[in-house]
Amino acid sequence: MMDANADLSQQEVGPTGAILRDLPSPYQAHTNGLLHLPRFIAKIRKHLAGELPQSYQRNFTKGFDGFLCLHLGVDPQEVVTAVKESDSEEQLVQLLKEIFPQELHAYVWNRKLVQMGMSQMGRQKLAEVKQDMGISDREDLISFADLIEYDEGRIQ
Repeated sequence: MMDANADLSQQEVGPTGAILRDLPSPYQAHTNGLLHLPRFIAKIRKHLAGELPQSYQRNFTKGFDGFLCLHLGVDPQEVVTAVKESDSEEQLVQLLKEIFPQELHAYVWNRKLVQMGMSQMGRQKLAEVKQDMGISDREDLISFADLIEYDEGRIQ
């Protein structure tokens, strides 16, 4: 088990800190249709194992994780508890069904996720982050999910 604050020299480091290449894309949907949920679950598992680097901890249960939970009307810790208490994927799906609302409105959430960073204020913040990452010339990266994809190597 790796300490979350372990020496970053053992990890690949990019402009945002340690990079995990094995997390699902924010654009990947769960079997229930919600984008980002597989990524949140994978981050929870790494967190519980003490393997979530500091660069990911600063937005753990916040950022997209928190926005997803806000959309669903659940506390992020409820999702963490469900992952912690499940012994199988089937049990996790059942526990999530118990804490999530019956109507997920996945189409509403999915639209929000893919458009985060496209409002006027969002474009300003996106430009700041791209500047910090040294990629301010990348006009093809138009959302925060795109920046995650770029940072983790799924967009070149």
